[in-house]
Amino acid sequence: MGKDCGKLHRMEHRDEVGFQINGLSHMIRWLTHQYVGEDGERSGAGVYGWLIGFLYDNRDQDIFQRDLQQQFSVRRSTMTGILQAMEKDGMITRSPVPWDARLKKIELTEKAVARQEKFQQTIAAIEAKLSSGLTPEEKETFIGLCEKIRKSLEG
Repeated sequence: MGKDCGKLHRMEHRDEVGFQINGLSHMIRWLTHQYVGEDGERSGAGVYGWLIGFLYDNRDQDIFQRDLQQQFSVRRSTMTGILQAMEKDGMITRSPVPWDARLKKIELTEKAVARQEKFQQTIAAIEAKLSSGLTPEEKETFIGLCEKIRKSLEG
C-alpha cells in the first residue's frame, strides 16, 4: 500500500440527483433480493415481484408487453428479456388474442398467483421501511419530484 493510503479523498456527490437515485435504487434492489422463497428460488425478488403484483392487481384486464413497458418505464428489449425469463420460470403465459395474433396477452400462472401474498408482504415491509422517516407531506413531495424527473427524462 502507498504511504498516502490514509489520505484518500472521498468524492462528494451529495448534490447530484442521479447519484442519489442510483444509490437508492441499489439499496432497494438489495432489500428486494433478501426475499427467498420456500423452495430456495429468488424468483419472487426484485422486478418479478413488482411485475407479478401489477399483473395480479390488473388480472381483470388484458395486459400486453407495451403496458408493462410503460408502467415500469423500461425499453422493449429489457421487458422482452424479463418476460422470457418469467415464462421460462413458469410465472407467466403469453397467448395471442382473437382480434390480433401479433398481440400476446400476459397472464400469471397459478404458481405466480400462489406466491403473490408473499410478495405483497415483502413489498409492504420495504415500503414501510422506505417511508418510515418521512412525514406524509415529505412522501408526497418526494413522489411529485420523482414524477417530474421521470417526465423530464421521457421528453
